[in-house]
Amino acid sequence: MNILKNTNLLTRSNRSRKRKIPPKTARERLQEFWDIFDKEDDVLVVISADPDALASAMAVKRLLRYKVKNVLIGYPNEVRRLSNITMMERLRIQAERLKDLKSQEYSKYVLIDSQPLHNPCFEELNYDVVIDHHPLTKGWDATYVDIRPEYGATASMMVEYLRAAGMKPSVALATALFYAIKVDTRNFEKKSLLADGVSFRYLFNIANKNLVRKIELSELRMSELNYFKTAFEAMKINNQRLYAHVGRVRNPDILVIIADFFNRVHEVSWVFVSGIYGERLVVIFRCDGYKKNAGTLAAKTFGELGAAGGHREAARAEVLLKNLPKQDQDFDTITLRRMTRRHL
Repeated sequence: MNILKNTNLLTRSNRSRKRKIPPKTARERLQEFWDIFDKEDDVLVVISADPDALASAMAVKRLLRYKVKNVLIGYPNEVRRLSNITMMERLRIQAERLKDLKSQEYSKYVLIDSQPLHNPCFEELNYDVVIDHHPLTKGWDATYVDIRPEYGATASMMVEYLRAAGMKPSVALATALFYAIKVDTRNFEKKSLLADGVSFRYLFNIANKNLVRKIELSELRMSELNYFKTAFEAMKINNQRLYAHVGRVRNPDILVIIADFFNRVHEVSWVFVSGIYGERLVVIFRCDGYKKNAGTLAAKTFGELGAAGGHREAARAEVLLKNLPKQDQDFDTITLRRMTRRHL
């Protein structure tokens, strides 16, 4: 009888040890975040400038408005995509290039929608706060860390912070966060949580949807229309696969826009669009992801030559031209078709 009693006690003890610690509430996270800062702090918010990062950084500025002396947003990358430029201009997002800032003059550092190992220049700073929705990387530390890879967008997380603080976002901030969630969840076609939907619905009646539409449609400059002409002239279609090499481009984002355009064609199941940017060959892969895997194909085709990979329906490869085999140096649509067909 005593043995049975002791066994039951041990079982209950083991269950207690295995019991998970309850997740933090939004209010607890907010308070831990606020506890990092003092009234005299000059805060640098570091981002890689894209819609989710820009909107989330705006939210950080709002959360710290009366908590610190000053908050500045800094980013290392040149903003080239026209929709991102339009977002920054229309919503009057104040941010500066990191190369123009004296980072040592700040007392606190916040990294948003990224992690220190995501960019070599990020590693140069010691962060007090890191908030992100990408998978957790190792080899870094911060005083306050909130990493939730199950979320579709960091913007969704920042809405929770704002609501916990009782701060209703301005129209500009709500519009930025609303647009960011749309972009990073691809209108909820990509993996996301109910929490993303809750944040999106909260913003729906505050954001300016007409302005969001204007930002979404701002993709092309007049000068970039010529790339479409080149793509149409160069494209070849075979077995429901469309191939097009555009040649040299000023901005590799145009290749993404062209690939997404061709991906709308009913009779096409695979799209391959390539171009040369600087000293690199950039190849964009698109498919429907059903019994196909663009990321796997990109890795098989170009993985040994450079960086290549992505998701089932969308992928990208970037290869230094000097790494291409000698017979492929004079790259064209025929070369693109030959290289990708090997692995289809």
